[in-house]
Amino acid sequence: MSMMGANIGKNDIGETVASFPEYEAAQKAASQLIEADIPPRDIAIVGNGLRSVERITGRLGYLTAARGGLINGLMLGIGAWAIQAIVNPEIPGAVYFATLFICMTIGMALSFMSYFIMRRRRAFASVMAVVADHYDVTVKMTSIHKARQIMNEARGMRPRAPKVIDNSPPKYGERLPGYRQPASSAAHEVPSHDNTANRPTTDPHTS
Repeated sequence: MSMMGANIGKNDIGETVASFPEYEAAQKAASQLIEADIPPRDIAIVGNGLRSVERITGRLGYLTAARGGLINGLMLGIGAWAIQAIVNPEIPGAVYFATLFICMTIGMALSFMSYFIMRRRRAFASVMAVVADHYDVTVKMTSIHKARQIMNEARGMRPRAPKVIDNSPPKYGERLPGYRQPASSAAHEVPSHDNTANRPTTDPHTS
């Protein structure tokens, strides 16, 4: 059961843990959170992109007004009939039928009056509804981590393993990906010098 008109501020709805295109799916997710011991007061269903939809159910006319008034009067008459039977069961059957007939007549008269006033504005009957583009299930910060874990498990998601970079030294003369040679190893390398340039030159013709 929902209570309309509650005073809910923007900061009281928490953060989104799941989003659904249909309201029934959002209700199911909220029920899963409650079954997982999330406090119900921490959960909210927020409709985004609200718009009103007026569905045309039929054409208005005197015949439609008479049928609607007859049904309403019949229901009212049955209710009055039941009350009379409880208060005074000894009332004759003719009184019951008279009560039913009077209620049906009143219902038709009220329906005709309503149609006479309404027909200047529109000539159709309709039903108004408010729908949303999508619905977010939000949870307050006190339960946000547990709620996200529950929603991830419901969608079959698992946390990814961290990526490990192997920085071990090369094996068998092969350099592994991601390995960097330490800068200290450069100090052990001794540059090779060519000593031929320092040797004295001798002239073969000199004795």
